[in-house]
Amino acid sequence: MTGTARSAPRGGRQGLADGGSSGRWLRPTVFGAMDGLVTNISLVAGVGGGGADRGVIVLAGLASLVARALSMALGEYASVSTQNHATVVEAEAERAQHVRDPGAEETELAVAYAKLGLSEHTARLVAREVHANPDVALQVHLAQELGIVLDRRPSAWLAGISSFSSFTIGGLIPLIPFLVGSPSLIVGLGVAGLGLFVAGVLTAPFTHRGWWQSGLRQLLLGAVAAGATYLIGTAIGVTIAG
Repeated sequence: MTGTARSAPRGGRQGLADGGSSGRWLRPTVFGAMDGLVTNISLVAGVGGGGADRGVIVLAGLASLVARALSMALGEYASVSTQNHATVVEAEAERAQHVRDPGAEETELAVAYAKLGLSEHTARLVAREVHANPDVALQVHLAQELGIVLDRRPSAWLAGISSFSSFTIGGLIPLIPFLVGSPSLIVGLGVAGLGLFVAGVLTAPFTHRGWWQSGLRQLLLGAVAAGATYLIGTAIGVTIAG
C-alpha cells in the first residue's frame, strides 16, 4: 500500500469487524435497551407530571417508543451498510495496488514485520511466503494496515433489527404498569427504576465497575432525567390549567 492516507490502522473499525467477540452484539443491545428505558421513563415522568391520565401516558409512550425505535433501527442500518460499503471500496483499492506493484507491497510487509521485531532476513522470508498467495496477501495487508477482515463485516440488517428490538424492550418497561391497568405514576416510575438498575448491572462487564455501582449509577442518571422532565411537565401542566 502506498501513501499515508490509507496506511494508518483503523482502530475503531477493527472492533466492529471482530466477529469472534462474544460482546459484539451484547454491548449495543444492552445500551439500546437502556436508551429505551431512559427515553420513556423521562416521557412518562414528564407527561404524568403534567397531569395526564393513564390513557394519555400509554398513547404518548407507545408513540415515542415506535418513532424512536424505528429511527434508531434505520440509523443503525444506514451506518453499518455505509461502513461496509466503505470497507469494500478500501479493499478494492488495496487489491488494485497489489496488482499494479506486488513487489512494493511485499517490501512494505517485510518492513512492517521487521518493525515488529523480526530480523530483516526472516521478515523478508515471511513476506515472500505471504505474497505467494495473492488472496492471503490481500487479507494480511487489509488486517494489518486497515484493521479490516472482509468475512467478518457486521450485518446491517442484524444491526437494525437488534437496535429496534433492544430499544423497544427497554421502552416498554416504564409502560408495563399502565398497560396492565395501573393509573399510578409512582408505580410506573418504580418499575422503570428497577429496570434501570438491572440495565446498569448488565453494563458492568463493559464499564469495569462493580455490579451494584453500575446499577446505582444508571438508576441515578435515570432519576435525574425523569426528575427534570417531571418538573417541566408539572410546570407546563400548572400553566395550562391556570
